[in-house]
Amino acid sequence: MKKILTGLVFIFLAAACAQKTEKPAPAPETAPTISSANPAKEAPWLQVPLGLDNENLNIPADNPLTPEKAELGKLLYFDARFSADGKVSCASCHNPQQGWTDNAPVSAGIHGKKGTVSAPTVVNATYMALQFWDGRAASLEEQALGPIVNPVEMGLASHNVMVSTCKSVPGYAPYFKKAFGDEAVTKERIAQAIASFERTVLSGNSRYDRWTFGDKTAMTEQEIRGRDLFFGKALCTRCHAGPNFSDSMFHNLGVGQNRPKPDQGRFAVTKAKEDRGAFKTPTVRDITKTAPYMHDGSEKTLEDVVEFYNRGGDKNPNLDVRMEILNLTAQEKADLVAFMKALDGNPYPTVTTPELPK
Repeated sequence: MKKILTGLVFIFLAAACAQKTEKPAPAPETAPTISSANPAKEAPWLQVPLGLDNENLNIPADNPLTPEKAELGKLLYFDARFSADGKVSCASCHNPQQGWTDNAPVSAGIHGKKGTVSAPTVVNATYMALQFWDGRAASLEEQALGPIVNPVEMGLASHNVMVSTCKSVPGYAPYFKKAFGDEAVTKERIAQAIASFERTVLSGNSRYDRWTFGDKTAMTEQEIRGRDLFFGKALCTRCHAGPNFSDSMFHNLGVGQNRPKPDQGRFAVTKAKEDRGAFKTPTVRDITKTAPYMHDGSEKTLEDVVEFYNRGGDKNPNLDVRMEILNLTAQEKADLVAFMKALDGNPYPTVTTPELPK
């Protein structure tokens, strides 16, 4: 607690000394609560990077995070045998080498079928309260099972086929035994293993985090100006708040809502009128690695994203009240982009394709 309070005090002292912007630094409650790098309370073996919340990784009580489950989950994550054409795995759309996404406007599944949304990154997904752009999955465990039976994504006829496929690979048996105590294969265990692996995909220790904790050489003057804009005039923290720079909530920005048949977003789940066209706030961490942007990949660059927000989004009947015309100058736009780039993690999680069981 002492370290957290010290970190918060430093944030506000640094903000006060930073170069002035057109609006003052935000009130204290808008700044993220940032923790120093310590082993996670819920998984002591996992080192949480500087800047992330190490108290709550959203680990379910019935699925404790262990290295053995994460190891099994990594294998399952990369295994294309769990798709109808044997060519698509979780890593196909959430590729570690491409920011844990696929850098495409919309993702392609079995037989080249195209989905309707851009694959969200797995980075820091454990901090999200709900999963998928529309929040239809309540946990990473639930999310892990969805694409496997989605007819456009991995296309298996049922989760029973998934289990049978896994059982047909003898090499998986010892991994299940190490992870769960016996060799039994169930859909629940497959989901728990994949979710456990995904919870280890963490990115922090960015230049911003190091600057926050006292390394005054970690950020440039332009990045510091951008930081002040992000927390002030640009209003970014209205949604991109907290250590993960996401409120994990759903907002209508107008993206794609002028199309003949727009994606309904959160409305498809809740059927609440106010959720029409609302999508989950993504993290800004490692944002340079996850282009194109927005749920439909409609903005190609960070400069495009800033311009989108500068004009106040796209008008529609359900536009979020948080959206305002910002009137940023060209220099302010450039500074804001520079700050977002300073949120790239270092070291970034390095994961390569493993040798799969046979």
